[in-house]
Amino acid sequence: MFHVITGGSGSGKSKYAEELVLSAGKGTRIYVATMIPYGEEGMQRVERHRKLRAQKHFRTVECYTGLEKLVFPKDGIVLLECMSNLAANEMYEADGAHEQTAQAILRGIDSLRAQVRHLFVVTNEVFSDGLAYDEETMRYIACLGEINRRLAQRADAVTEVVYGIPVKVK
Repeated sequence: MFHVITGGSGSGKSKYAEELVLSAGKGTRIYVATMIPYGEEGMQRVERHRKLRAQKHFRTVECYTGLEKLVFPKDGIVLLECMSNLAANEMYEADGAHEQTAQAILRGIDSLRAQVRHLFVVTNEVFSDGLAYDEETMRYIACLGEINRRLAQRADAVTEVVYGIPVKVK
């Protein structure tokens, strides 16, 4: 099962994705963290999230770039959070895929899908705020949009969480 969960900031998509993982049955629960914890505030955020997941028996794996290098057990129930961070890392970090970001991420997703029993991917809906951004930000948004479209095509299920309400898209 491959399920993509999207929504705006603070929509409840992360909580919903974790609930899906917890209801997916027995298996090795793996949380793939993609946010690079810059500074003290970033470290505090990571620690807060780890505490929130502690009772849920997740094994946390940090992966900022190079998703296709990950190897997980066949009984894996993987929650990757968040695609928007991973895309930014691949585009802008020194060891990232840069112009090949979408292709590298999609190869990584295909690799994970082939390895594990369930894959849940959280991504952000950043496309409908109606604001005009600089050229580089628009390049990032276009790349994330391409990734999200291709993930949705590959997915067995797609859900958008709106104000805490999961809305089935596919």
